[in-house]
Amino acid sequence: MVAPDVSSFALHRIECAMRSPTTPFFSRRGLLAAALGLALVVPGLGAAQALPLAEVHAADDWTDAITEARAAVRRIMVENNVPGASFAVSVGDALVWSEGFGWADIEQGVPVTTLTKFRIGSVSKTVTATAMGLLVERGQLDLDAPIQQYVPSFPEKRWPVTVRQVAGHIAGIRHYRGRENWSMERYPDVTSGLAIFADDSLLFEPGTGYSYSSYGWNLLSAVIESASGEEFLPFMRDEVFEPLNMLHTVPDHTDSIIPHRVSFYENGAGGAVVPAPYVDNSYKWAGGGFLSTPEDLIRFGRAHMEAGFLRAETLDELKTPMILADGESTGYGMAWRTYPQDDGDVAVGHSGGSVGGTTLFLTIPAHDMVVAGVVNVSGSAGAMVNQVAEIFEAHLRAR
Repeated sequence: MVAPDVSSFALHRIECAMRSPTTPFFSRRGLLAAALGLALVVPGLGAAQALPLAEVHAADDWTDAITEARAAVRRIMVENNVPGASFAVSVGDALVWSEGFGWADIEQGVPVTTLTKFRIGSVSKTVTATAMGLLVERGQLDLDAPIQQYVPSFPEKRWPVTVRQVAGHIAGIRHYRGRENWSMERYPDVTSGLAIFADDSLLFEPGTGYSYSSYGWNLLSAVIESASGEEFLPFMRDEVFEPLNMLHTVPDHTDSIIPHRVSFYENGAGGAVVPAPYVDNSYKWAGGGFLSTPEDLIRFGRAHMEAGFLRAETLDELKTPMILADGESTGYGMAWRTYPQDDGDVAVGHSGGSVGGTTLFLTIPAHDMVVAGVVNVSGSAGAMVNQVAEIFEAHLRAR
């Protein structure tokens, strides 16, 4: 559903109008208890359902699966002290379920809706990989070219490093050290953020090992800028997000008002929910800096289930796990990870961990299904998304 052209202020007024005037004031402790107990879940707020921009999607012929999935989500949220969550499922071209749970902002009593934007962490890599695929198809990017062909300012290392190797985490570029991912510094452009790791040695000879690196994808954003001749963020908006109708996927700018952005939390002492530390993700837009919604991730997933937006050979290249020099598979392509399922099926997608957010996005080709889930607390989305996927798969098999 495409949102109408409404100003940020008007959206805020609409969201405020959703809330019933009879809703009592909750203390912070009361709000937290309500969120964790899920006494107030978006579908239960009659006023919230009246807002066409944030309606719950629940297909009639999936009632049993949705009921079971809701119960599982609520249970896991309580068990893990999750303030807010949002989920969406598509089967074929149909969005069969999309719903928000709990609180986007505990202190202000703002509920999660289907419009709520969450940090998607490393799923940012997967959407960025599509930009690379487009440039490959246009003949503007050679995956097997050395990085310096596109970013000559990046220091040469002991061994040559290719674009493909960086994209598959087999280049030996390091990941975060210490609390580097709690950075509060604002970087004006993608190349300035490369200074964090540019002078460091490789961990191993490229192609001989696998070591996950968000910094590698920061480097790839500079490659995309060079290959396309455009700045990274406008290129993502114009070439990926807008064409795929991902109208709620944006960079997590700390210096901007972003409608429907959640507040971010973590579990403190004793598991209590507390505000997450302030961070500025401008050093890693491609590595983990975007906000999105499950519905946008469903749109993205659907566009990558078969050839169309990208060619079949491009999709294969992005999703096929890389093979190391010793013949071992990494289980990881270019920002697409393969997840073997307990039932023998295979899912392909990505997880995302952020300060104050966790995401899991899965495409399941055997069932023509896409599942996405996000939460506004560190480390708690995976179990829920996997449970939701299993529930819908079981109902599909029973049909």
